[in-house]
Amino acid sequence: MKHDELEDHCQIEALISAISGRWKLLIIYWLSQGDCRFNQLQRNLGRITHRTLTRQLTELQTTGFVSRKDFKTIPPHVEYSLTPLGQSLLPLLYEMHQWATQNADKLPEPKDLSKQLGR
Repeated sequence: MKHDELEDHCQIEALISAISGRWKLLIIYWLSQGDCRFNQLQRNLGRITHRTLTRQLTELQTTGFVSRKDFKTIPPHVEYSLTPLGQSLLPLLYEMHQWATQNADKLPEPKDLSKQLGR
């Protein structure tokens, strides 16, 4: 592998690591619809646990894709939104959606894939 190819590979690996996981792209999708409070995100995502959503949001904040705004009110009011870096992922996300739609008949059902992967 040439040096340029190796460097490109490392950058792609960093991106995949930053957005990998069951929930991160879905969180980015919901935040692309507008700023969202924690409980609303949890409702939108369905079966995600409080702990998992907290961890995924923290990781997305650490990588710079999501920002958290604390309004310092009682009761607490916190909203999450996409940063410009997070918004720059949207074309990629929409391309992935188009690909998945076009190839839906070739893809396993998520529950079948989980069984195949031993989850």
